[in-house]
Amino acid sequence: MQDAAGDFFMYHCGMNETDQSAPGKKERLGVRGFLKLLGPGLITGAADDDPSGIATYSQTGAQFGFGQLWTSLYQIPLLLAVQEACARIGVVTGKGLAGIIKKHYTRNILYGVVILVIIANTINIGADIGAVAAAAQLVIPVPFVILAIVTAVVIILLEVFVSYKAYSKVLKWLAIALLSYPITALIIHEPWGQILRATVIPHFQLSFTFLFIITGVFGTSISPYMFFWQASEEVEEEHAEGVPTTASGKPKLPANYLRNVRIDTTAGMIAAEVAQWFIIITTATVLFSHGVTTINSAADAAKALQPLVSSFPHSGLIAKVIFAIGIIGLGFLGIPVLAGSSAYALSEAAGWKEGLSKKFHEAKGFYGVIIVGTLIGLLINFVGINPFKALVFTAVFNGIAAVPLLFLIAKINGNAAILGSKKGGALSRTFVWLTFGVMALSAVALLYTLVLH
Repeated sequence: MQDAAGDFFMYHCGMNETDQSAPGKKERLGVRGFLKLLGPGLITGAADDDPSGIATYSQTGAQFGFGQLWTSLYQIPLLLAVQEACARIGVVTGKGLAGIIKKHYTRNILYGVVILVIIANTINIGADIGAVAAAAQLVIPVPFVILAIVTAVVIILLEVFVSYKAYSKVLKWLAIALLSYPITALIIHEPWGQILRATVIPHFQLSFTFLFIITGVFGTSISPYMFFWQASEEVEEEHAEGVPTTASGKPKLPANYLRNVRIDTTAGMIAAEVAQWFIIITTATVLFSHGVTTINSAADAAKALQPLVSSFPHSGLIAKVIFAIGIIGLGFLGIPVLAGSSAYALSEAAGWKEGLSKKFHEAKGFYGVIIVGTLIGLLINFVGINPFKALVFTAVFNGIAAVPLLFLIAKINGNAAILGSKKGGALSRTFVWLTFGVMALSAVALLYTLVLH
């Protein structure tokens, strides 16, 4: 029964015909095999909970309690459908999203999309650099400006001179600090009945503040940079694994390759949404229920973790250290994804050599975009914007910017001329278009209430 359900989902989500790369005999995955195939999907999911995500989920928990907890459940099929489509586009065509748009759409559409992605990513980079510096300042008595500069410089050096795969393996361990949220939620008294109802039954308020935050929640979960990053990283993964290509340059996928990509993507996206769920629960319980409804700083956000260490001396400082480790680790994991996403998009559009697997002298334009984007993001922190509020504004901007990109992804996903038999099946096409509709409706409702506000 389980196998039949899995086959139904795979068929309708990914293809209209049986996966020609898969053999008739099914291969069972053990724990070791499962861990081995985790790659771009897991990294994309981890980067989804970047500082902007943590700040936005913390703010919704503090401001609305459990009122937006349902988003973490209902975003799963939307996020999974979009990221699976992006991954499959990269895997099947051997090109990133910008490369596909360049080949099949007009130059105006191509450069409109690329510019939109670069603007959204650069703003996000700036907000994340500010968040890392603000979090570091909780435990290191150094001026914010110096910490922001050091953050930007270190990230540039790591991304240009160190393999992203090599140092992301280290940084993923820092992301374990996110476990502090579920642990906190499980050790304090929680109204689990109320939480489950709030998770399953959507709650809406037709107010500017509610729609502003919920657009941010959708925008930080279903973000433009994730679309471009995962498609391009899947292509890099194929090159790294030596996947052969046809005379026309399309990859000849080995047995179970698409299945493994889907497993990787599913694991990453579900992990991202589970993290979101626990962050909202913890901040709602610890902050909202005690009258703290606005998060203005990293110190305010760190208070949500204080129950975790309340029995220890200096519990406030320990909570700040745990919070800082999580923000710094996820910032150093996420900022290169943002900068790399911009670099992939512009390099493919311009026909430059690209890829984090290449040395600097082999892809100067690609790395130039990473360097310039990170430095412009750094400068954003010197215009007097509150670092933590900037994170939420960034998430909202991403939510609006994602709408036209989702429209293009939905069109490509259902295009047999581009993807052949691997075009999106019924479920895939339905949910990608549904995601476009939800994001568009959220953006329109926000703009409508802004006019009335």
